[in-house]
Parts: sequence; structure tokens; C-alpha cells
Amino acid sequence: MKYSDDLFDVNNNLLFASIFGVLCGIASAIATVSDVGAAYVFIAILIGNLIALKVDGIHHIITLIVFVIVCVIFGIPDLSLIILLICIIAALSDEIGHETISNVTDNAFINLFFEYRFVMKIVIFLLAIFGAFDVLVFIYFIFFELAYEIAGIVFEKLN
Repeated sequence: MKYSDDLFDVNNNLLFASIFGVLCGIASAIATVSDVGAAYVFIAILIGNLIALKVDGIHHIITLIVFVIVCVIFGIPDLSLIILLICIIAALSDEIGHETISNVTDNAFINLFFEYRFVMKIVIFLLAIFGAFDVLVFIYFIFFELAYEIAGIVFEKLN
């Protein structure tokens, strides 16, 4: 989704932002319907971003529609509302912190903590350790986060 966002926000390229968004929506939805841990992560990120008003472009709406359609057609795993709420709060905290913390403090650690959205990483790690889902979910989530960062670097190199 990072590449899609940058295509839209920086290059004003709605077509390619939407294409990458659709690919992201399909991949995220397949993971969501296939694995309970992925469902917690992707649904929480989606809801957290909706609450934080980060779904702010037509490419996001298209991605959201694709994600929801796939999830409705194939169904999502049964989820604990408590665990989902914990994940949503973590995702929302990351989004709000990412956008606002540098306006509140000059503390380098806190700024880096929210720049790289560590609340969700810590919460997913703890939930995996305490058995809410498999520890592999945490490992896959870290790979997902690395891919997000790499997408930003690739975008900058190519544009």
C-alpha cells in the first residue's frame, strides 16, 4: 500500500495507485480469509486507518472495496472481539503517533518509535507470545513491515 500511496500523493497517478491498491487489497484479503492472525492484523490496520481518517483517496476506497468483497465472498475466521480491539487500538495509536508525535516532542527515541509504528509490532509480538495466534504471525508481520519500508525506498529511487 505504501507504493500506492506514494503514487497517489507524490505523483498524482490515480491509475497506477489504484492498480497497486487493488493488488494490495487482494493479497491482504487472501491472507485475512486464510489465517486468523492475518485477519487480526489486516482488519485492525484497516479499522485503525479508517478511524484515523487515513483512508483519504479514491485509491484507498477502491482498495477497501476489493478487500471487503473478497472477505465477504470467502469469509473471515472467527475472531475474538477483545483481541481485535487490542489490535485496533495498537494500529490507531501507531497512526495517530506517526502523524502527530513530532509536533509534541523532540525526543529522538519517541519520534523513531512512532515513525516506524512500533506499537503494533509490540502488541502483535505480545499476543503471539501469549498464544492469541501463532508466533509466525509476528514474523510475517515484520516481513510485511519491512516490505512497506522497502516500497518507500524503491519509490524514491524510481521517482
